[in-house]
Amino acid sequence: MITTKSVYSPIDKKRDGVRVLVSRFRGRGLPTTAYDAWVPSLGPSEKLLKSFLDKKITWTQFQREYRAELFADGPVDKKNHLIKNHGQKFTLRLISALGKRETVTLMCQCSETEPMCHRRILKKIIETI
Repeated sequence: MITTKSVYSPIDKKRDGVRVLVSRFRGRGLPTTAYDAWVPSLGPSEKLLKSFLDKKITWTQFQREYRAELFADGPVDKKNHLIKNHGQKFTLRLISALGKRETVTLMCQCSETEPMCHRRILKKIIETI
């Protein structure tokens, strides 16, 4: 099962399962005990996040561009002719497989009740893989 949560919410070891921080920035003063793994590449790019926070793009545009970022070819793809990584595809598949066996909680710094948060988009993507 894939769930989402703010990294600042209380830790529930029984319900949270594997706690994965999915933001580009860890956050100043955030103890490493607040999460089990940090995967910054699953967070939106700094440029995209700033564009949304500065209201230069809409939530719909943010969602579309964030999805595109997740599946964009990475630098490793340019170095290989046969084996392509295709962005975060393999990381997403791994989290999906883990979520079928146990609880995986995707976390970022947004509040628990924030409806316009990338972790909700990420959850939907992972659940469709």
